[in-house]
Amino acid sequence: MSQEFGGRTGLQGKLTQWLRGRRPKEAADDSGREALLLAAAGAGLPLAPAAHPAPGYRCSCDRVGCPTPARHPVSFAWQTQSTTDRGQIERWARHQPQANFITATGMVHDVLDVPLEAGLEAMERLLASGIEVGPVAESSDGRLLFFTLTRGTPEDEDEWWPCELDCHPETMDEHPGLRWHCRGSYVLVPPAQLPGEGQSVHWVRGLEHPLPDPLSLLEVLTDACARHAGAEPDHASAAWPLRG
Repeated sequence: MSQEFGGRTGLQGKLTQWLRGRRPKEAADDSGREALLLAAAGAGLPLAPAAHPAPGYRCSCDRVGCPTPARHPVSFAWQTQSTTDRGQIERWARHQPQANFITATGMVHDVLDVPLEAGLEAMERLLASGIEVGPVAESSDGRLLFFTLTRGTPEDEDEWWPCELDCHPETMDEHPGLRWHCRGSYVLVPPAQLPGEGQSVHWVRGLEHPLPDPLSLLEVLTDACARHAGAEPDHASAAWPLRG
């Protein structure tokens, strides 16, 4: 062994020199961030870099009056850029240590995005009923994100449900109830930091839970959102993504 590798001391010396020579941006992440991102990619969630908080409740994009600070992709090409490739995600994570990441929906998974109180009520009901809930993330801005299988690609392209509620994130305040993120949309994937002390997006139920069919959650989520809004549920309009 020592002849082949130049001896234990020599090997340790080379390792020490290599570690000292690594640039900080190339160093592995000790916070668990990289591991969580790789786990998301390993579960099939396509990822792309996103903005991050800047001092003064601003966004790293430096856009004046950014409507979604730290919540949007860095690149306009995020849909084609999104990937599950481990090597690419490691490079992004290490070269952009502050960056949040988005996951593009409508490829492998969708996300049913609901107000926090309604979501917690619905999750309790679903679990009590023995319905598989799947991964769930909580956002400190008061939302609960239910990760589900995507609806898939219908044979008739006219039957696609482009999620206009979420294609334009600056309009989200106009849609306080259930938002169905499908093709053409995205959400922040944990771990992500939001503007403000201790504000984040984090997993409540992890990716070890399989992605469920969205329709198995939809009725309970819609009912909970309707009660949260103080109105009777309207299953014909409150739950479905908008059609093009």
